[in-house]
Amino acid sequence: MDRIAVRGLRAWGHHGVLERERREGQTFVVDVVLGVDSREAARTDDLAHTVHYGVLSERLVGAVEGEPVALIETLAQRLADTCLAESVVHEVEVTVHKPDAPIPHEFSDVTITIVRDR
Repeated sequence: MDRIAVRGLRAWGHHGVLERERREGQTFVVDVVLGVDSREAARTDDLAHTVHYGVLSERLVGAVEGEPVALIETLAQRLADTCLAESVVHEVEVTVHKPDAPIPHEFSDVTITIVRDR
């Protein structure tokens, strides 16, 4: 399986368990690694045989900006489903970063990584 990655995609969302998170929102950072078979795209040099990562990025940002959820696990699943809706994507690894999570101690990041396939 070949890999296409989009890393560090930033979007504003209102996800979280706390009322303040849902009211004020915060930045979420998304990494996706798509499992694809890129041979036909390489052979034909045709975008129709691969993932248009610009369009997919817009859909991913839309998913983060969409309906709030309590857990980043739920958000990660939403993002995985968005990726798997692309017919050429056979599997996806999604990492959601929540760098501004409400933790009362100094930290650099909170993440969840999930792997899904067809």
